[in-house]
Amino acid sequence: MSTMLPLLIELGTEELPVKALPGLAQAFFDGVVDGLTKRGVAVEKGEAKPLSTPRRLAVLLPGVAVEQPEQKGEVLGPYLNIGLDADGQPTKALQGFAAKAGIDWTALERTSDAKGERFVHRSVTPGARTASLLPEILAEALAGMPIPKPMRWGSHSYGFARPVHWLVLLHGKDVVDAEVLGLKSDRMSRGHRFMHDKTVWLSQPDDYVSSLQAACVLVDPDARRARIVEAVNAEAASAGGQARITDDNLEQVVNLVEWPAPVLCSFEREFLAVPQEALIETMEINQKFFPVLDASGKLTEKFIGIANIESKNVAEVAKGYERVIRPRFADAKFFFDEDLKQGLESMGDGLKTVTYQAKLGSVADKVQRVVALAGAIAPQVGADPVLAKRAALLAKNDLQSRMVNEFPELQGIAGRHYAVTGGESPEVALAIDEAYQPRFGGDDIALSALGKVLAIAERLDTLAGGFAAGLKPTGNKDPFALRRNALGLARTIIESGFDLDLRALLASALAGLPTAVQPSVERKTDTLPQELYDFILDRLRGYYADKGVPATHFNAVAELKPASLYDFDRRIDAIGTFAALPEAEALAAANKRIRNILRKADGEIPGMVDPSLLVEPAESELAEAVEAAIDDSNASLHQKDYMSVLARLARLRPQVDAFFDAVMVNAEDPKLRANRLALLKRLGDRLGSVAAIEHLSS
Repeated sequence: MSTMLPLLIELGTEELPVKALPGLAQAFFDGVVDGLTKRGVAVEKGEAKPLSTPRRLAVLLPGVAVEQPEQKGEVLGPYLNIGLDADGQPTKALQGFAAKAGIDWTALERTSDAKGERFVHRSVTPGARTASLLPEILAEALAGMPIPKPMRWGSHSYGFARPVHWLVLLHGKDVVDAEVLGLKSDRMSRGHRFMHDKTVWLSQPDDYVSSLQAACVLVDPDARRARIVEAVNAEAASAGGQARITDDNLEQVVNLVEWPAPVLCSFEREFLAVPQEALIETMEINQKFFPVLDASGKLTEKFIGIANIESKNVAEVAKGYERVIRPRFADAKFFFDEDLKQGLESMGDGLKTVTYQAKLGSVADKVQRVVALAGAIAPQVGADPVLAKRAALLAKNDLQSRMVNEFPELQGIAGRHYAVTGGESPEVALAIDEAYQPRFGGDDIALSALGKVLAIAERLDTLAGGFAAGLKPTGNKDPFALRRNALGLARTIIESGFDLDLRALLASALAGLPTAVQPSVERKTDTLPQELYDFILDRLRGYYADKGVPATHFNAVAELKPASLYDFDRRIDAIGTFAALPEAEALAAANKRIRNILRKADGEIPGMVDPSLLVEPAESELAEAVEAAIDDSNASLHQKDYMSVLARLARLRPQVDAFFDAVMVNAEDPKLRANRLALLKRLGDRLGSVAAIEHLSS
């Protein structure tokens, strides 16, 4: 086996894009490993992972073979009847093949295939040294990185995400000669730009992480992440609070610094009168700071910045961070105070002049449609229709506020604050905020009943209007976020346990649209409820797949197209339990067989079974068992206790198996045949009453 030596590749750059850095580092790592593997070079990755800082991308592998294994080759030549003449001498075809291989024809080996015996040239050549392959591997890895718009510098023709400044390439203790992007490889890395602004001599790859750390660079993103979390939590605790650390903010800070150092800062308490979401938004999105909250989760006047240097005068750094954030906070307070003077209700006047969509009218028109839908839905789910209408009437008003104009992410949140200040009921104020939930993938649905009603009504109108106006998503284009709205609608209904008739809701939403979109282009209005229903159902495929529901289970329920999505969910649960029963596979196969038989049947199938025509013991026993099962499961089916229905039907397996073993369904006697088809239809209808269980058959 070839000797294994550690490999280090480090590409030094100017500051790389923060959000792109993890992807660039992973692509660089994968490109190098794939390039080695593709060439047959043995690689020991161990726990190796991409290493990176804002100024470097690195690959550190604990073991890479110093050379390829022997390269075995096999080239097939002419068959014997073509390669040799009648006297056994080589023909020109064989001589040419041998000459190309560089050997005498007598040295060729022979092999056989389906057509006969033929000549073959087999060769074994020593593997190439890994050092000779690395320049090409490195060039391929760089060329394959996801850089949509490479930056060019100087008069060079090549480009990269950012200008490059150094290249380290060590295999074991030796520098591997290479040149990429105008850089020649050596063993000299670079330390921290300010705290160790000099080269770092690397004797071998194993010294890389420790040598860079000594030069004030944490090259492992996980190490930087852990240090940031520990430091931020410690500073927050020292201020008597707890840090708010979101994954997105943390990830960006990790990719902004090489040597993180926490700085505890503060701002004037008067700013806490502003909705804390606006202040948090400014701190996290604009400045990448970490807010400090109190024990109840409310924002305090403290926050923590992460410097890329251990300053000798931390107080001055803190002043700088505080100075940066103060104007944004002052703007937010001004916007908030001015909005309070106007009041939430009066903001609604401006919605009449804002176009929602050319065919669907203004935002004010949309508000009125949502008001009507919310008022109709509320009594169906036990919510107050008067409050639902009030909340729907005010829910979009904050779009005209100065605060939302400056902070679009505060839609609904700002409205909630203005509603509370304006004297609206707590239920209405909360619903204005919750109407936007879920705001993103994985977000919770609205918690309050009123918030759920608004969330449903808003999405119903958006979906109905989008489809009626011809805005159905195509490919990646979905300007009205109809896919997201469909999933949000479905999740709210299902996770709230609302047993609502979705088709009826969609029809109501469509009926409330402007006449300009009824009927819509190239569609009849009465087809849209089904189109929308199918669209929403399609969004649920991914939802249930994420919950671990097999596609066969989803398809089994989807085929029945239940009007209620909550009912759909209950059937999904029941079919999951049924599928685990030992009888499930056999009954699913039987139902599949029944469907095929009934589909091919000629003439009308009787609605009931005639006992006088049950001549075989097996069919009599099945008929009796089917009627008993139907009687036993009627109440459960009516109560939508689908698990009990399927559990009862599972007991039919012995009679079903016996029937198909002993009874010829397509008997010559038409009366017997029709009666047996009627029996199978009775059985099949009840077996398929919860879901099309034939989908469970393999």
